Amino acid sequence: MPDFLVVGVVALVGGLVGFGIALFLRRSFALSSETAARANGDRLLAEARAKQKEIILEAKDEALKVAKTAEVENRERRSELQRYETRLDKKDEQLDQKIAQVDERDRRLGLKEKDLDEEREKIAALQEEQRTELARVASLTMEEARNLLLERVEEEMKDLTNRRVRELEAEARERADAKARDIITMAIQRFAAEHTAEHTVTVVALPSDDMKGRIIGREGRNIRTLETLTGVDLIIDDTPEAVVVSGFDPIRREVAKRALERLLVDGRIHPARIEEMVAKAKTEIDQIMKEAAEAAIYEVGIPGLHPDLVKYLGRLHFRTSYGQNVLRHSIEVAHVAGMLASESGYDVQTMKRSGLLHDIGKAIDHEVEGAHTVIGGELLKRYGFPQTVIDGVVGHHGDVEPVTMTGTLISAADAISAARPGARSEIVSNYLQRLQELEGVANSFDGVEKSFAIQAGREIRVIVKPDQVDDLTTARLSRDIAQKIQETMQYPGQVKVTVIRETRAVEYAK
Repeated sequence: MPDFLVVGVVALVGGLVGFGIALFLRRSFALSSETAARANGDRLLAEARAKQKEIILEAKDEALKVAKTAEVENRERRSELQRYETRLDKKDEQLDQKIAQVDERDRRLGLKEKDLDEEREKIAALQEEQRTELARVASLTMEEARNLLLERVEEEMKDLTNRRVRELEAEARERADAKARDIITMAIQRFAAEHTAEHTVTVVALPSDDMKGRIIGREGRNIRTLETLTGVDLIIDDTPEAVVVSGFDPIRREVAKRALERLLVDGRIHPARIEEMVAKAKTEIDQIMKEAAEAAIYEVGIPGLHPDLVKYLGRLHFRTSYGQNVLRHSIEVAHVAGMLASESGYDVQTMKRSGLLHDIGKAIDHEVEGAHTVIGGELLKRYGFPQTVIDGVVGHHGDVEPVTMTGTLISAADAISAARPGARSEIVSNYLQRLQELEGVANSFDGVEKSFAIQAGREIRVIVKPDQVDDLTTARLSRDIAQKIQETMQYPGQVKVTVIRETRAVEYAK
């Protein structure tokens, strides 16, 4: 075989081998490139998927944030809308109230216009009446016109006077209450007297019921003798072992009681013995009264009284007023009046004298007609006492307007003594009757709706009808009621009259 063929074959074989190697290398490179591309694609796909998840999570978070923000904004808007609705509701209510007020105002204005129309009609009627009156007055004489004018002026002056009196009374009370309270409190503190409610003893105990027959005597001669000599009545009833002595004069009752007790002790009961025992009892009572009067005069410190006045003063030892011994009451009034006088700058001895004798009229008021204040004043005039002392005796119950300060201070001292707890007592029936009489007097006046007696009858509170009694008339009504009580009733101390007129104003809040 030629060489060039061998060379050609070798070259061809070499070329084919080279081409195969090249093709193999290209395919290997392509495979490696494809593997790298595929790996790169997988990596990119994984990265894309991770990025996608991250974006989705971020989108979800953002969506949640947006939803929360929207919810908060919605809540705020709802709250704001609710506030607006509440405010609108309040404004609606206020508008309704204002509309109601306007309606009420219109209604009141309508009523006022109606009242004004009525007032215009009244004014027109009054003007017509005045014209008629002027026409009538024009035909009157000068004297008749003067009397008519004086009547009208007098009526106007009554109202002005009542108003001025109320103002002055209020002003005087404001100044005087504090000072009077201090003085009275001091006097009460300085004089703390013993108080025992005393009652007249009219029952005589018997040792046995057999003594009743001996007291009566044969055909009643013993009891008639005793009643004739003492001036009392002996009541012998079914009460076991007791005899009741009944009489108006407390001294006579005491004489009869003591004489009967002596007879029971002695046992000899006959007219001659009765007369003897009654005489001894009278002598004993006279001595007791004299000693009691002298002890009272010594205790108060006002010697030099006339013997007759000492005798009258002693009678008060057996006299009681609502259970209070009148002589002890007079001693206390004298002490309190003296203390009031020392604090007020008045003569102490004059006040004590007047206080001790202020009830002296009660010693003979069953023998002489009239009130005990008037009787006592006349009695002191007879024995030459000065007017200052007499004024305290006459005016201590307010029956007479006091001329001097003595009457005012004695009246205050008398009220202090009578008002002390336990100083006085009275029968329940009499107490209730006095309260009913007080309320009856107050209810008898026009315009009084109801009345209440309080403080054991020392005050009466009167409720008047406000449409019938005005403020000025209440002052006049209180004085009229007090005057009628003074004229028609008997009572210890003084009675305070309080007239109450109600003023009521009603309004509705809507």
